[in-house]
Amino acid sequence: MSGNYTIGRYLIDRLAELGIRDIFGVPGDYNLSFLDEIMEHPSLEWVGNCNELNAAYAADGYARIHGISALVTTFGVGELSAINGIAGSYAEQVPVIKITGSPSTKVAREGRIVHHTLGDGEFNHFSRMYQEVTVAQTTLTASNATREIDRVLKACWIQKRPVYINVPVDIHSQPATPPAEPLLKEEAKIRSERLQQMLESLVPVIEQAKSPVILADFLVYRYHAEEELKRFAEKVGFPVATLSMGKGAFNEEHPQFIGVYSGKTSAPYLKKRIDESDCILSIGVQLTDSITGGFSQGFSGDTVIHINPVDVVYHDQRFQDVGMKETLNQLADSLSARDKSTLAITPVTEQDANPSAFYVETDQPLIQKRFWDMMQLFIQKNDIVIADQGTSFFGSETVPLKEHVTFVGQPLWGSIGYTLPALLGTQLADRTRRNILLIGDGAFQLTFQEISTMIRQKINPIIFVINNDGYTVERSIHGPEQAYNDIQMWKYAEIPAVLGANENVKSYKATTEGELEDALKDMIAHPESLRFVEVVMGKMDMPELLSELGKVFAAQND
Repeated sequence: MSGNYTIGRYLIDRLAELGIRDIFGVPGDYNLSFLDEIMEHPSLEWVGNCNELNAAYAADGYARIHGISALVTTFGVGELSAINGIAGSYAEQVPVIKITGSPSTKVAREGRIVHHTLGDGEFNHFSRMYQEVTVAQTTLTASNATREIDRVLKACWIQKRPVYINVPVDIHSQPATPPAEPLLKEEAKIRSERLQQMLESLVPVIEQAKSPVILADFLVYRYHAEEELKRFAEKVGFPVATLSMGKGAFNEEHPQFIGVYSGKTSAPYLKKRIDESDCILSIGVQLTDSITGGFSQGFSGDTVIHINPVDVVYHDQRFQDVGMKETLNQLADSLSARDKSTLAITPVTEQDANPSAFYVETDQPLIQKRFWDMMQLFIQKNDIVIADQGTSFFGSETVPLKEHVTFVGQPLWGSIGYTLPALLGTQLADRTRRNILLIGDGAFQLTFQEISTMIRQKINPIIFVINNDGYTVERSIHGPEQAYNDIQMWKYAEIPAVLGANENVKSYKATTEGELEDALKDMIAHPESLRFVEVVMGKMDMPELLSELGKVFAAQND
């Protein structure tokens, strides 16, 4: 890079040190010269987005696969456009670095009435807003910059939540000293006495349990504990279930996997194993309404051992500074393996009493059940599956996934349209894996523009748009025939062409099982292309799980 070493270069070097290769965002006059430094950096690529909200969604998707991400916007208009996406990352504990280019320190100090402000001479309105959806914030100065950058980035990585860095336009070019030591030093060792206390207290409880079960969720993903979970489960032999936020954190083809738990809407066998367990090892779990059938879980809190990222809790005992990975490893080494016959596990792959071969009925109009049956066959080992909140999420929740499939959804924050820009992020985070997006037409209309960025980036995901003529989730809850649940019908299959599709983009429209089968075969034959398929189904046709949850949410809203 040209010139002397600067604060901007220091920040960018730290991003690269975290392994970030792609920076999302939208240019604006308060960040343009900082973007020049990004463009010059040998390890980073600028990914310009269609708008700042999409950039925040894309950064969220990138972080879920890579582990951390960053985006840059301009002050005021840009950062407020992005704040909804950052709030989703905060809610679902996704580490995203939000960088804002802002007016110069002189302009702010003098309180000038400049563009992208509220016209009152105050320059901290928006940074205060970000305090609610980030775990650390800073405004860089010439004297504090390197120290503050390190503090905030460490908080992002350790707490697995977004942070906010405000870079005045005159600060990034100020001189700085290059980093003298790694940003992330070796993690402190768990205090052995606390770990030993935890084992002495809980190992007897687990050993004495007659029907123990493991219930895992999304924090296993966030803290990268999938291998530790697998080792622990295989050592003790207990049945394993996940919640939908953590779907895929444990191999769903594994003989110990019994399903995705959703409270009273769970399959009977799964519901019985969880609700009647006398010892639930709850690993990285957060119970929310949309993943528990409206808080309909049937188990007692007295049976739960909570294994969290930084502590373990059982009844009134709390063992602090005991990490999830270390806890799982130590429990695996301390517990005896159960006899398989005493546990009598029926894996999810064997819970269908009358399995039958799937045959395509060529001229049969597509319905939800048959579509998801075909998706189960189409999704392959090592895929990344992204499902938007709605029919897509609740349909895919019940589809058993193959080994090493990563599942991405947003059931807690539940911002429709999130997944299409998130797909851009997940695919850029790992270009070697096949990415499959499942999104409804209502959600698609919010963020479809980012397909143009995918074309420009020359990536080849697979996009299924479920065209069921409106907001089917909302119809399931209230007002099935009300106009507010209607949307304008688009020619969805033609959208890629409007957005600049070239010979590397293939588009399809499927209204029957035969047309979908033909599209799936052609998509498999052309992995070098971005593939887009419009799937047409009835507006009141919905997955059985969504139909049940619609009733739950309707009652909850009364």
